[in-house]
Amino acid sequence: MPSPRYWREIPARYRLEAARCGGCGAILYPVRRICPACRGETFSPVKLSRRGKVITSTVIHAAPTEFQMEAPYAMAVVETPEGARLMVQVADCDLEEVVPGTEVTLEFRRIRKEGKGGILCYGHKAVPVR
Repeated sequence: MPSPRYWREIPARYRLEAARCGGCGAILYPVRRICPACRGETFSPVKLSRRGKVITSTVIHAAPTEFQMEAPYAMAVVETPEGARLMVQVADCDLEEVVPGTEVTLEFRRIRKEGKGGILCYGHKAVPVR
């Protein structure tokens, strides 16, 4: 992910900020300019919960170059109580432990180091609730 895009996504990536559509009440994450449900254009900010539930998951064995040292690792679609869905890496668990319905917390962690300059990119990873 290029650095300028990364910086534009900081509110969503760092603070888990979403938007509630003023027209239909849909929660949008990441924030969009137009609601895909009702085509509304007015939104209010919503801070997402740091808890969620795994909807679906997969295990990555052939990872991209930046993540080869972490392979194999689990990725999951996690739904928050507000209804937003996020694709996140699942950490600190056995890969077999990540199944639909697993309760997780979303923890702020380093995701990767970008380029030769070593820009650190942060975001959220899911950790199963024990």
